[in-house]
Amino acid sequence: MGRVQGKVALITGGASGIGLSSATLLAKEGAKVVIADFNVAAAKEAAALINNEGGEAVGVFLDAGQESSIKEAVDFTVSQYGTITTLFNNVGLTNLQKDLDVVNIDLDEWDRLMNVNTKSVLLGSRFAIPHMIKAGGGSIINTASMSAFAGDSLRSAYGASKAAVVNLTRYIAAQYGKDHIRCNGVAPGLILTPAAKNNMPAAVLDIFQKYNALPYHGEADDIGYTVLFLASDESKFITGQTIQVEGGHYISNPTIADFEQYMKQAQAK
Repeated sequence: MGRVQGKVALITGGASGIGLSSATLLAKEGAKVVIADFNVAAAKEAAALINNEGGEAVGVFLDAGQESSIKEAVDFTVSQYGTITTLFNNVGLTNLQKDLDVVNIDLDEWDRLMNVNTKSVLLGSRFAIPHMIKAGGGSIINTASMSAFAGDSLRSAYGASKAAVVNLTRYIAAQYGKDHIRCNGVAPGLILTPAAKNNMPAAVLDIFQKYNALPYHGEADDIGYTVLFLASDESKFITGQTIQVEGGHYISNPTIADFEQYMKQAQAK
């Protein structure tokens, strides 16, 4: 208990999945938490659950595509709790119907994803950093994705936007480290959030698991605990890094899963 005691955290996209896990864990370990989400009812419900468990949290509305809304969320956090020492930029969008290959991608969708997935990280940091400097420092954590580290047949905008987040994380870390502000990213693999469970066919989940080094998928708390670590002073000498929490999906030769299956079939003959 008390790993982030006395810290004040703003979590965008905090009403469900990874954001909710992070909010719950941070509050459990002593932080005061503002849960900002487009689904404001869910944000308030999440805050109520945290408060019922003895934590301290409040839910507010956030439209991560609007600069004014992001500033309002930061300003609310400071007015509510006096400062902001932790910012978790966690909002991200994807669209498999419009975010296609480079030739066929909907260009309006490209602009929308860049605005929400990347610009919201810039703006959240832009508005929070002056308050963190006044507070003597802070920790900014950005949600990237394993899509930032490899190409794919679809989701060109999503992958590009998350790759931008990885490098923006480095820039923030380099520019504000002397102000005692750390900035790190977390790059999830396929995480079994409610959205993933409800929207992804079992066959697709099996494909991802086939190429993981570990024989299972990640859970929201796997990311939440990483965020907790990066928010705490336990990680005080880590900055500019993006931690890939993806079950070893990219650590081996991409043919290994198929080769192992081939060898098993050959041995069975």
